[in-house]
Amino acid sequence: MLDQQLKLITPSLLESSQSYSEYREMIDKLLSQNKTTGPIQTEGYLEYTRMNVKRMNRWDKTAKISSEMEEMIKSISIPIVFLVITEAWCGDAAQSIPYISKLADLNPNIQLKLVLRDENPDLMDAYLTEGARSIPKLIVLSDKLEDLGTWGPRPKYLQDRLKAYKLDPMGISSKEFSEGTHLWYAKDKNRSLESELMDLFKSIFDL
Repeated sequence: MLDQQLKLITPSLLESSQSYSEYREMIDKLLSQNKTTGPIQTEGYLEYTRMNVKRMNRWDKTAKISSEMEEMIKSISIPIVFLVITEAWCGDAAQSIPYISKLADLNPNIQLKLVLRDENPDLMDAYLTEGARSIPKLIVLSDKLEDLGTWGPRPKYLQDRLKAYKLDPMGISSKEFSEGTHLWYAKDKNRSLESELMDLFKSIFDL
């Protein structure tokens, strides 16, 4: 699997990737044409994307990074890449990527690069979550494009909640379940995401 990942994550992949601002501009342009990313172009996916723009706008303004996390990020002294696999219609991505972007902005050693899942199926299949193409997926890379560690697709609480829901929905509709997920994100304010990323960075960089 490691050899497969190393072959898939290449300089040309990063060259074709997008910065966060480029990603946002692409989404806005697509929405102006009543389109979203990926092959599924339904009104439902368009509505997900419109909602995600609102979520990202909100987090761009309100997401807070703790002083402990800021100190940790600024202490990273080697060049690294945050490579994120995503899609515009993905609600979990909209909730997490703005915070990850703010982290990258704290340290010039960190580059944030975004690639689309459905344009990179082989890469996605090298980073499945319990057999599923779940996004977003953050891959932390060295300057030699070695995989140092991953996070995603969502905080552990939500991942466990989703697994339980799939086993027994308990009469809750998918719409109600989704609304509960996004309410949790609003209340959590990226605290769980930050805690999990801190653990990841500590394990990678021996901080």
